[in-house]
Amino acid sequence: MEGFEAHVKVLTSPTHFSRRGFVMTGLTAGFALAVQPVSAQTITTDTNGLTAGEVKIPVSDGEIPAYRAMPQAGGPFAAIIVIQEVFGVHEHIKDICRRLAKGGYFAVAPALYARQGDPSKLSDIAEIMKIVAKVPDAEVASDIDATVAWAGKQEHTDTQRLGVTGFCWGGRQVWLYAIHDPRVKAAVVWYGPLDGRPDALRPKTVLEAAPALKVPVLGLYGAADQVIPVSDVEKLRAELKATETGSQIVIYPDAPHGFNADYRPSYRPEAAKDGWKRMLAWFKEHGVG
Repeated sequence: MEGFEAHVKVLTSPTHFSRRGFVMTGLTAGFALAVQPVSAQTITTDTNGLTAGEVKIPVSDGEIPAYRAMPQAGGPFAAIIVIQEVFGVHEHIKDICRRLAKGGYFAVAPALYARQGDPSKLSDIAEIMKIVAKVPDAEVASDIDATVAWAGKQEHTDTQRLGVTGFCWGGRQVWLYAIHDPRVKAAVVWYGPLDGRPDALRPKTVLEAAPALKVPVLGLYGAADQVIPVSDVEKLRAELKATETGSQIVIYPDAPHGFNADYRPSYRPEAAKDGWKRMLAWFKEHGVG
C-alpha cells in the first residue's frame, strides 16, 4: 500500500474544480476498505472528556464533511488542521484528531476529496488513485482556508495559534499550505512526498516551492521509505537552511513510509512515538499550544 502517490496522473483541469458537484456528503465510519484487516496494534483513542464527531465546513461551492475533536471544557484551544493520508478521513485520521484533542487542541480534518469521491469505500488502490488524481492543489488550499475560517468562528477555538499536520499525501499538502498561508505558526509533516512531475493540477513540487517557505516546519521521514528517497529529503534540508525559518528534518533509520500508521504493517512504534513527542514539542515551541 506504500508508493501510490508516484502513480498519480493528470485527469482534469484545475480551472474546473469550482463547477463540480460533491460526491461525498458524509464521512464513512471505521477504517478504509483498502487497509483492512487492520493490525492488532491499532491505537484507539476514546472520546471521554472530548467533544468529537462529524461537522460540515462551508467552502466556495458548497460544504465538505470533516471530523472535529476538542476538549469538552476550557479553551480557547489552539487549532490544528489535520490533513488526511491518501485513504481519506477514515478512522486513523479521526483518531489522530482525538489524540490531539486529548492534548488540549481543537483538531479538525476536512475531507479534501469530497468532490471527487470517497476512497475509504474502495478496496482497489488503482481506483483510489483515480480519485486522488483529480484533486488540484489549488482546491486543497482553498478548502483548508475555508476550514481555518470555519474554525475561527467556533466559540472555543483560537486560530491565531494555528498549526497544521498531515500524513503521506497530506504531508505534501502540509508543505504547500505552510507556503500558501504564513498565518500558520508551525507545521509538522509526516513522510510527505517532495518531488515528482509537475502538471496542471500540481504545478510545483515541494522541492521547487520550498524557497518561498516562511513558516517553521518539522519534517519526519524514514530512511527506508521506498516512496521518498533520502536524497530528496537531504535536498530539502539544504533548501530549508536558506529559508531561515528554523525548519528541521528528522530521518528515522530503518523506518518505512507510513511508519506512524499503527493500523498497517508499516508501523514502527519507536519512530512513531518519538515523532509524536517531537510534534507536540514543535507546536508548543512555536506558539501553537
